[in-house]
Amino acid sequence: MAGPLTRAFNYVYTRLLRYAVKFGVVGLIGYVIDVGIFNFLRLGFFGSDHFWQGPLGAKIISVTIATLATWFGNRYWTFRENRRQNFMVELLEFSVIAAVGMGISLLFLFVSHYVLGFTSLVADNISTNVIGLFFATAFRFLLYRYWVYGHNRSDGLATIARREAELRLIAESSADEPAALNR
Repeated sequence: MAGPLTRAFNYVYTRLLRYAVKFGVVGLIGYVIDVGIFNFLRLGFFGSDHFWQGPLGAKIISVTIATLATWFGNRYWTFRENRRQNFMVELLEFSVIAAVGMGISLLFLFVSHYVLGFTSLVADNISTNVIGLFFATAFRFLLYRYWVYGHNRSDGLATIARREAELRLIAESSADEPAALNR
């Protein structure tokens, strides 16, 4: 017999912690992609004097590519039981939230680089890939978990499967009723 503390832990684990750990693993992979591409572009591997070599252009490109990678990871692993039947709407909502998260990171980068004058590559990385990332990740996790992949979504695969199971039970019970009446 489980005590109240065990029941509380199980509740928190199934409702939040399990998703947070998976989200963290997917996010770590996305982080490596984001930081790698950001630094690759900032160091000028595609030449100099291009928009994508600057801090904002590099961040926009790196976050866009990392967003696609994390969408696949979250759709097919983290929130797989709550993914949407209409994957285009899901990708659109996911991308909107990722864009706002990118805006949070860009805000920290902009303030650090252009307002405070910290223009080194190290300062750019700390402002956007440490401080900005912390706030953007918290924002994204909450909105992905409770909006994009929320249990209440009517077009979520889990909701559709639950409705189909309920309809089967209703059909089976109504099919059994006339037989019970004839006895």
